Amino acid sequence: MAATKQKLIILESPAKARTISKFLGKGYKVEACQGHVCDLPKSQLGVDVDNDFALKYITIRGRGDILTRIRKEAKTASQVILATDPDREGEAISWHLGHILGIDTSKPCRIEFHEVTKKAVKEALTHPRPLDMGLVDAQQARRVLDRLVGYKISPLLWAKVKKGLSAGRVQSVATRMVVMREQDIEAFIPEEYWDIAAQLQFKPASGRKQSFQARLSTLDGQKAELPNAVEAEDAARRIREAQFTVSSVKRSERRKMPAAPFTTSSLQQEANRKLGFTTARTMQVVQQLYEGVDLEGEGTQGLVTYIRTDSVRISDDALAALRSYIPERFGEEFLPEKPNEYKGRKNAQDAHEAIRPTDVRRTPESIKASLSKEQFNLYRLIYNRFLASQMMPAVFETVTIELTGNGVGLRFYGEHKKFPGFTSLYEESTDEAPDNVETSSMPQLQEGDTVTVEDVISNQHFTQPPPRYNEASLVDALEEKGIGRPSTFAPTITTIIARGYVSREKRQLYPTELGRMVTSMMEEYFADIVDMDFTADMEDQLDRVEEGGMDWKQVLRDFYPPFEKTLAIAEQEIEKVEVKDEPSDIPCDKCGAMMVYKMGRFGKFLACPNFPDCRNTMAIATYIEAPCPVCGARLMEKTSRKNRKFYGCERYPDCDFVSWEKPVTDKCPQCGGYMVEKRNRKGEVWHLCANETCRCRIEVPQSEEEE
Repeated sequence: MAATKQKLIILESPAKARTISKFLGKGYKVEACQGHVCDLPKSQLGVDVDNDFALKYITIRGRGDILTRIRKEAKTASQVILATDPDREGEAISWHLGHILGIDTSKPCRIEFHEVTKKAVKEALTHPRPLDMGLVDAQQARRVLDRLVGYKISPLLWAKVKKGLSAGRVQSVATRMVVMREQDIEAFIPEEYWDIAAQLQFKPASGRKQSFQARLSTLDGQKAELPNAVEAEDAARRIREAQFTVSSVKRSERRKMPAAPFTTSSLQQEANRKLGFTTARTMQVVQQLYEGVDLEGEGTQGLVTYIRTDSVRISDDALAALRSYIPERFGEEFLPEKPNEYKGRKNAQDAHEAIRPTDVRRTPESIKASLSKEQFNLYRLIYNRFLASQMMPAVFETVTIELTGNGVGLRFYGEHKKFPGFTSLYEESTDEAPDNVETSSMPQLQEGDTVTVEDVISNQHFTQPPPRYNEASLVDALEEKGIGRPSTFAPTITTIIARGYVSREKRQLYPTELGRMVTSMMEEYFADIVDMDFTADMEDQLDRVEEGGMDWKQVLRDFYPPFEKTLAIAEQEIEKVEVKDEPSDIPCDKCGAMMVYKMGRFGKFLACPNFPDCRNTMAIATYIEAPCPVCGARLMEKTSRKNRKFYGCERYPDCDFVSWEKPVTDKCPQCGGYMVEKRNRKGEVWHLCANETCRCRIEVPQSEEEE
């Protein structure tokens, strides 16, 4: 008797294949293609721009054996089912597999599921569909755009400037954003300002004295602005001399709503802030949670839904399960009468749910023994955020008290958490500094009450430059500007760091000299490619292709002719930059030849001119004019492991002085401390006191700078 033929299911990940095999049993054979099996060739453009962008696809090296095995299984299968990831890339992989295996992709042959659970997979098998060519065409358009930009601009940079330089459609924009932020920081001029708080005392008719602190808000009816110590001292004097009366007391409630369930980008941001994960690490760990983890007593289970999404929607079934679980665990008072609703970002795709646990009753603690530390921490983050999203808001009792006297207005604002709501489980992190809000006991004052001044506290501050991007804030900025999509954020950041255009140090992102150089050239000759609005508009066009509202080749027909003209102009106008080896007076300690200066991805270094016979290299010892403020020895210009320039004493480790900013020979005229050089985009230079409590600023005349 002939053996019953099995159905063949093809998906991408071997881990997911193992999980699904256990769900389906003997009637199915599950194979993994391990990602893309066909792509444009690396050795040539692969796009015929003169023949309406005809594409040349080849089998990716290393995929031959995989395809041989899949072909063999397909020949004996009763049916071939394509089950790659439910996104553009997954649809394109299924399309290539369909062509290779001779499947009619216009007939139901494709399934998709958004969580790796037995229920979801079996449900998907009952609803196969034809291939979605909108998704396929959007992927092809993106792939060709990236290929044209990368393969056309990079050789030009190699020929005109330096071999090894490269450009990318989204990566170049991301690099430019990091460069622009650094330029803003370098150009920033700190401005002094003061704030004043008064320590006040109130004795009610019955009861103990109450002390509280109120801040200066107005002077003579105008908003109080104190730019220097003289005005701050005058305001402090007026407060000491005043008799303050309560002019108004406003009591109210503030409700704080929970955050939406995670999208790809919000998960990357929160995991970066709370767990210290890079975007790449977040995606590696959450992929494991999605594909399936072997749980004690349950077998292999997918723990979270599909992980590449920009939607905050959750399914009706998941919502119903969550709303029945919250009262059981927290009590009826924690469940809102109606489900909380969330709006996604503009242009968000709603094909997938938000990232959520596949089973709300599978708590992080119940499966902790089966998870690695990273898996547990990330699953707990996803789980708690999901639960919190459908809980009651936190309720705060607030009071704002205005006090007046002698033309001075003081304000007290305080709040007290009346009901914790979702905050009993989860609170969202932020890159912003916390608000200065009084959360302890609040004074019981009424209009007309008088208070006495116990003390006046004046604090000097300086405005701060915009913060450098970290991975979380760069992802947020990319998403806000419509640059890239959930699947591209992590690889974009990984790429610009790997290419040496951006370095990461203490979670902050810095542009390297190479990144600045490439950005400068791109801004001058390929302005559209690094223009944020242009790149965002291109993403919108790809979305229209996906939705069937635009022909994918029309995107290329609109893009390529002006791009080709820009290339031709750049070919003519970019003069050959001769990066000649600059000779030094330092002999090679291996062969004796005089070493030369070379430019690498991390700036200049010394190399032996007899390369490749001698491969000796040395770091450059560069001294600056200013002496060490601690011991008086010479200061050296150095480069950190993450390629950030800093200045340190030559006597290290005996003297541990270091500074990220370049010290100068001037002494501060106010406090006697050392000063550092600051420079803006226009080339204007000033010296700034390094003492945080002084920050005296001296302009440097242009003629002196030129000398």
